[in-house]
Amino acid sequence: MKQLGIGLLLVLSSLSFAQQHPAVYPAHGQSAQKQQQDEGACYAWAKQNTGIDPAVAAQPVQTPTGPTGARVAGAARGAAAGAIIGDVSGNSAGHGAAVGATAGAVAGGVRARREHAAQAQAQQQTQGAELTTYWRAFGACMQGRGYTVQ
Repeated sequence: MKQLGIGLLLVLSSLSFAQQHPAVYPAHGQSAQKQQQDEGACYAWAKQNTGIDPAVAAQPVQTPTGPTGARVAGAARGAAAGAIIGDVSGNSAGHGAAVGATAGAVAGGVRARREHAAQAQAQQQTQGAELTTYWRAFGACMQGRGYTVQ
């Protein structure tokens, strides 16, 4: 679990870096108005050539918050196992099923949270890669127009 947290932290920090607009400096005395026009043209060019809209790609990743059925499935598996164990051990099958259902529901919830975290991490990595691609194209366009890009 600790490794997942560290990995997620690294992804989030790299994502925030990837989302940053590169710094653009006029290298040949371009006016602020000219730079603004060139940036607008390069935004459009990079969007068209990469197929990536940075305003859309930079949106926060939405993780599912509703029930996914993992708890119900876990409870069903746990109840079945608990009933069998309760019956075989000579105890009440109903009590074993209840205990198994509770344990299965908890395990299903843990599994669902792990799956949601993995999905969010994958989406953030994809999002970061898209933004990096977009900003590289934007930077290349601005350099082609005589600006220093960092």
